[in-house]
Amino acid sequence: MVGAWLAMSTALPWASAQGIALRGVGAVNESMGGAATACPLDAAGAIHWNPGSISGMESSEISFAMTLILPQSRLGSTIQPNALGPGMPPVTLTGSDWGEPGVTPVPTMAFVHRDPESPWSYGLGVFGIGGSSVNYPASNTNPILNPKIPGMIGQLAATVDVLQVAPTLAYALTERLSVGVAPTLTMAKLYATPLFLGPKDVAGEYPSGVGTRYTWGGGFQVGAYYIADDYWHFGASVKSPQWTEPFRYNGETSGGTPESIQFNLDYPLITSVGVSYSGLERWVLACDVRYFDYGNTLGFSDSGFDHGTMAVSGLGWKSIMGVNLGVQRQVGEKLYLRIGYSGNENPITSEVVQYNIASPLIIQHELHMGFSYNFPGDWIASLAYVHAFDNTVSGMMINPHTNQPLAGTSIETEAFADAISLAISKRF
Repeated sequence: MVGAWLAMSTALPWASAQGIALRGVGAVNESMGGAATACPLDAAGAIHWNPGSISGMESSEISFAMTLILPQSRLGSTIQPNALGPGMPPVTLTGSDWGEPGVTPVPTMAFVHRDPESPWSYGLGVFGIGGSSVNYPASNTNPILNPKIPGMIGQLAATVDVLQVAPTLAYALTERLSVGVAPTLTMAKLYATPLFLGPKDVAGEYPSGVGTRYTWGGGFQVGAYYIADDYWHFGASVKSPQWTEPFRYNGETSGGTPESIQFNLDYPLITSVGVSYSGLERWVLACDVRYFDYGNTLGFSDSGFDHGTMAVSGLGWKSIMGVNLGVQRQVGEKLYLRIGYSGNENPITSEVVQYNIASPLIIQHELHMGFSYNFPGDWIASLAYVHAFDNTVSGMMINPHTNQPLAGTSIETEAFADAISLAISKRF
């Protein structure tokens, strides 16, 4: 009865993220805590967070990066006697299990052409903006993962890949002010079993979400970059929602009848404002403040069960604010050291934790650090390490027939992560 909501969240990418949005792209931007709206240190960060800022890069650049994210997540639950109705064992059932998601690779490619004799600059970014692997085992001790208890689900597994392409164009209106625009193309693929985003069949079973393809969508981003003086720089950008086509699955009922399942889920609007300061010799300080509009995004704003189909209506996320801080110190002529911090509100409250239990997207605080070294010929190697600090959210199970909390029940999800990013860049 109560298992229906669990895999709604598996439609979302697990990453070191502010909700589902990556905090940084590539090793340089990651090591700065994701701060880049007014601080175009590299092509990837500039394109991803403010297309207008590519006019402020020191030179043209092409960069390739790979980030490896190792998430750790735990799912626990408790059921008191008779909490789910007659027939339950007359004892308290409680337990928790760690998943085995493994390492998730997130690729990044970015190119910027910057001609100092022309007001025009252009670039191309290809980013892995999300990727996840959730794999909770069936359990005899953890009630929500116990397939022998009516309404529980047993094993829960899902994998998702999300990519984005952003061709970018910027124009310098004056020596100090530049604007930019980038249409965005987004594609995502999700495998999940069981797929609770679809309807139950007549036997009360949910389908398996494996018969699918890449889902396509798109949007745009615009930005402005302003150089106040030699030291103070400012930036602002708006990333529109990524409006996607429905996720579609070819499935079958438990009785073998073919069925087609679909659901809608968009990527939220993100607004960023940033400032950077370079008035201290060999130092750069940067700060971004961001707003993530989950509360008005299709698939995130609604929550609860559809009483006719028992499909989950949405995740019930709230819109959140986030902050990204980064500091760079140049040591000698070749070495650049960086440290950063990123933090945000949690979009998943205790009231809706049951709809997001398979999604460990609850991280709120991260420490970032890294360095770059300039080799002869303007080749640059960069390395970043990120630690996402442990966070836990708990709530009550929900009765799918009434959308009300079930007394005597609880669910808890916990997550933390580590990530390493390596980038090779060439300036020209």
